[in-house]
Amino acid sequence: MKYINKIPAVLLLADGTIFRGYSAGKIGTATGEICFNTGMTGYQEIFTDPSYLGQLVVTTNAHIGNYGVQNLETESDSIKISGLICKNFNIGYSRSRATGSLDEYFNASNVVAICDIDTRALVRYIRNKGTMNAIISSEEQDIDKLMSLLNKVPSMEGLELSSKVSTKSILNYGQPDAIYKVSVIDLGVKLNIVRCLEDRGCLVRVFPMQTSIDELLSWEPDGIMLTNGPGDPSAMPEIVELVKDLLKTEYPIFGICLGHQIISTAIGLSTFKMHNGHRGINHPIKNLETGKCEVTSQNHGFVVDIEQAKLNKDVIITHIHLNDGSLAGIRLKDKKVFSVQYHPESSPGPHDSRYLFDQFIDNMRAYKLLHI
Repeated sequence: MKYINKIPAVLLLADGTIFRGYSAGKIGTATGEICFNTGMTGYQEIFTDPSYLGQLVVTTNAHIGNYGVQNLETESDSIKISGLICKNFNIGYSRSRATGSLDEYFNASNVVAICDIDTRALVRYIRNKGTMNAIISSEEQDIDKLMSLLNKVPSMEGLELSSKVSTKSILNYGQPDAIYKVSVIDLGVKLNIVRCLEDRGCLVRVFPMQTSIDELLSWEPDGIMLTNGPGDPSAMPEIVELVKDLLKTEYPIFGICLGHQIISTAIGLSTFKMHNGHRGINHPIKNLETGKCEVTSQNHGFVVDIEQAKLNKDVIITHIHLNDGSLAGIRLKDKKVFSVQYHPESSPGPHDSRYLFDQFIDNMRAYKLLHI
């Protein structure tokens, strides 16, 4: 059994609060916005989710790494979090299907982590104070030097990050003879979104976020997908203009998380940064059109203004978050356009919301029948 080398490490928050622990993963220094995820499982999917770019993630589950990592359980081509903060970082793992340990995975990816932190105290603190920038280091203990580095880290508010994770070239998934063709605008797509479309008979073409409307539509798709992704939606005016043009067409459009925020911005709704955001796999959502509730997977720090949505004559509010009453889903009147603030592909998380992919398929089926 290999044991972690107990090298002292420090976590410094932007307001000067200090937590001390020990190193895990790569020895080094990492900065970003601190946030916490309450999921009890699915840490590899969280770490590889592009929506976490630029963030230091606190895992509230006490044990991280206990079932190792598996090459087939990633949501992108690499770890996307800036760094990890946890209680117990397990070197060993118990799962026979694992392809390696989390420690090996972090070291190979040059990802810094800090463990033996009182994560209960830390989460209680940032729940009260709100998200803020932070720095973790296992190579520097001088607080003044660390604060100097931390002061140079930009705020997540007003920060555009999708261009750092969007594909640089067109990617194709699915069978050439698939029933439906979907153009996916990649703002930081999770692979399980693509898999959910493939499973429903879709040929998926993933486009870079800077793609023109002519290129998106020249493929003659049956629907458009706007994906999840990192950063502030208000800092993405080019994508908003693209979506405004897409909304003038008859194409079915489905937006997830950041995609939901971009669609909302394109129709005149504002977004704002939340005190803490929603990150976990047990968030309760109510579908206002069916009256049914669903347990959902969520990861977002910005949200659409629900009061503005209520006043917009073209918007039907379809979902609300039952914990705080925030906007969780909309559809547009007289258009086959809808979006949700959460993650129906649910990786990790329950599958309560995967019916939304079926709804998108139904919209594409209706569109195809009108254009035969």
